[in-house]
Amino acid sequence: MKNHRVLSTEKYLRSLYVSNPLREPIIKTAISQLGLPLGSCGLDIGCGIGLYSLLLAEAAGSNGHIVGIDTNEEFLEKACSFASDKRLGNRVTFKKADASKLPFQDNTFDWACSMDFIGYGNQDPISLLKEAARVVKPGGLVFILIWSSQMLLSGYPLLEARLNATSSGVAPFKATMPPELHFMRALGWFHQIGFVEPIFRTFVSNISVPLSSEMRIALTELFQMRWGETHLEVSPEDWTEYQRLCHPDSPNFILNVPEYCAFITYSLFYGKVF
Repeated sequence: MKNHRVLSTEKYLRSLYVSNPLREPIIKTAISQLGLPLGSCGLDIGCGIGLYSLLLAEAAGSNGHIVGIDTNEEFLEKACSFASDKRLGNRVTFKKADASKLPFQDNTFDWACSMDFIGYGNQDPISLLKEAARVVKPGGLVFILIWSSQMLLSGYPLLEARLNATSSGVAPFKATMPPELHFMRALGWFHQIGFVEPIFRTFVSNISVPLSSEMRIALTELFQMRWGETHLEVSPEDWTEYQRLCHPDSPNFILNVPEYCAFITYSLFYGKVF
């Protein structure tokens, strides 16, 4: 029998992949606004299963190269598989490495980024950004892109607000976390480090009927990812209502509402290395 950790990793891998259709369009839009130089060499810190690394490789062009790092070997194996499937294996390299101690010399990359990584977990984001800046050439960009909000249960704002107030709903923020470490304070991190001209932007992805089967599956997975473990943190009535609206077998499944619409946002912070 597989142990709990393996099952958890497999579940998380599946969730990332299945829900990716929600994120990919907005990630592409944000990356396109940065104008990454064609032929540039970039670093993707905390690359996970590499889906964003492949988008970065496309943006950098056929002569560019992306190095994705992560500490999870299973994620990196999956990332290599995806790169091979997309025939981008010669434009992306995946490496096991610690974001706090990058195994690269100073001024190695034209730019570096973190998407859904810096600002998550228990590591100090300022230290991670300083380390990212160290390996980027002067004048190069460092940017972070983070899922920042969503409105998924159209017509049920109070229920969604209560679900969002749970530990998984506000993740990666924690009740014990100092406010200055919340990811929406990242502009302050960039100013503190001394990045040149730090900028903040938020991108919105609109979702509405008719939904493709791929998008329905992605949204269903997202309901589970955001709120599927909240039964101990909400009232029995709210938990019953969540299941009524968000379980695909329910006759009241919210994705079957003829006028269903929703949105997600990603927030981008970036600045130039001095």
